[in-house]
Amino acid sequence: MKKLLFVILYLSSLFSLSSAWSGTGTNIMVLGDSLSAGYGLPPGAGWVNLLERRLQSQSPDYRVINISISGEITLGGRNRIKQALKDHVPDIVIVALGANDGLQGRSVTSIYENLEAIILTCKRYNVIPLLIGMQLPPNYGISYTQKFRDIYPRLAQDQQLQLAPFLMEGFGDQPELFQADGIHPTIQAQERMLDNVWPALVAVLGSIQVPIVNKESADKTSIEKSLP
Repeated sequence: MKKLLFVILYLSSLFSLSSAWSGTGTNIMVLGDSLSAGYGLPPGAGWVNLLERRLQSQSPDYRVINISISGEITLGGRNRIKQALKDHVPDIVIVALGANDGLQGRSVTSIYENLEAIILTCKRYNVIPLLIGMQLPPNYGISYTQKFRDIYPRLAQDQQLQLAPFLMEGFGDQPELFQADGIHPTIQAQERMLDNVWPALVAVLGSIQVPIVNKESADKTSIEKSLP
């Protein structure tokens, strides 16, 4: 009877370990809009999918959870973040929201406050947020586009966050890298979007003392270093 009880307890412990991913791995959750949800792309072709493959080429202990929704605004992310943190238990949250707010001409103050609330919720759950900057096309007016753009470095400074550049930094003026709508990047642009996020993510991974992948490697297959 004691032997049977031991076997049951042992199997239960194995199940618990397999369920609690964060015991040895690093969970990275992406909270974004259509730019991160892979709008108009074949399944598995977006920059978030490429991120998971790049990380897992280093270690199977990395896991990427994409909860991005096309059309999402910062208020939607604010309303969803608490439950998402409970459901997925991430170590890092990449916050890639605000573009739709800007395109809709929403208040800069409300965008800032919603993003700030998302970040503060992450911190309350001991999760590290990484903020991605957003920009608007110039036809939205110099004043509004500049105030919108300034939200991100200001918030990163106020909350002491890593800030990644705009996802389309470096190719926003190349129409061949955009779909017919002129807004969403093509499959050919996804690697470049990932490369824009990569250095900031590497810095965050270093801050939580997990293996740091080599951001300079062309094939992205070697470990840069492991912190003690």
